[in-house]
Amino acid sequence: MRVVELIPSLQVGGAERVAGLMATALAGEGHDVTVVSLFPSTGSWIETELRAEGIDLVFLGKRPGLDPRMVPRLGRALARLRPDVIHTHLHVLKYVLPARLAWRRAAVVHTLHNVAEHEAVASDRLVHHLAFRRGVAPVAIGDAVAESLQRVYRIPARHTIPNGIPVAGYRRPPHVRAEVRAELSLPAEAVCFLSVGRLNPQKNHAALLGAFSAPGLAEARLLIAGDGDLRAALEQQARALGVGDRVHFLGVRRDIPRLLAAADGLVMASTWEGNPLVVMEAMAAGLPVVATSVGCVPELVSERTGWLVPREDEAALSAAMSALAGDRPGARARGAAGAARAMERFDVSVMARAYAALFVALVGSGR
Repeated sequence: MRVVELIPSLQVGGAERVAGLMATALAGEGHDVTVVSLFPSTGSWIETELRAEGIDLVFLGKRPGLDPRMVPRLGRALARLRPDVIHTHLHVLKYVLPARLAWRRAAVVHTLHNVAEHEAVASDRLVHHLAFRRGVAPVAIGDAVAESLQRVYRIPARHTIPNGIPVAGYRRPPHVRAEVRAELSLPAEAVCFLSVGRLNPQKNHAALLGAFSAPGLAEARLLIAGDGDLRAALEQQARALGVGDRVHFLGVRRDIPRLLAAADGLVMASTWEGNPLVVMEAMAAGLPVVATSVGCVPELVSERTGWLVPREDEAALSAAMSALAGDRPGARARGAAGAARAMERFDVSVMARAYAALFVALVGSGR
């Protein structure tokens, strides 16, 4: 089966990583897979890993904003690649629908990576509304996303496939913890929280910093992996709160498994989410999770594996972080329960098999 994974870009992000994991897993099962990016190469580690796996990458040179040139360029690419399935991510359908005229035989599957209200801007939602009624098969990444599909587009979610990760890759030998802590100048016994994500309003790092400044966390450390437009403002906020020396802004990292090995818990303050990979990764690494109860997060985290708090509730977030810091044995027990759940539910092979079965069914039905 020939599959095109179509994504706006291959910069580092959750949807981009899912597309990369899908491409690698499907290629490993013998399928012919090409990843097509509308934007030029970013040189990200996702691209590096895909090339190392022998995955063909195509970059169409998109300009910022609406770029009508993408329709003929994508059309020519599809005519050359002759895919059986076009698997789309994020805001690409406005180019796919007209470009698909160059290769009508392909089934089109679109994954919603977030709740539908935040998946696309209003103009793209109109395109999605049309696409889902013209044969494009939407896939929700969790029950909360499936419910939003009904809410926004008034169609039932016939296909729900949770995201997956290479679970085994997040288990690290004990010595890695000491190595990473030494590299980052972290005290060996300090409670260390890790936050992973772009520094943008969705991830709400401002509330996280406020929660971290509570007196009960005075000896703890906070690692923030990610970058974005808010970095300077967040660094200033950390200094103003008096926690600048205990908050480490690490920028974009490709060694998240090593950072997880150095941490005692993952913390996420997002105001909305889809089905975040980093929560699965933390659980696979045996870490308890402190997270806002948004999107599909409650489908991942329970009281056995972490703490869920209301969105934008800084006091509740601080209390949960303090509870983790104050009960190290209990936190380790929740982390162990999360690791067992990750092994059972979250492996990328489960996700890839489900998508492959859907692709085969759609191609067989002539959609």
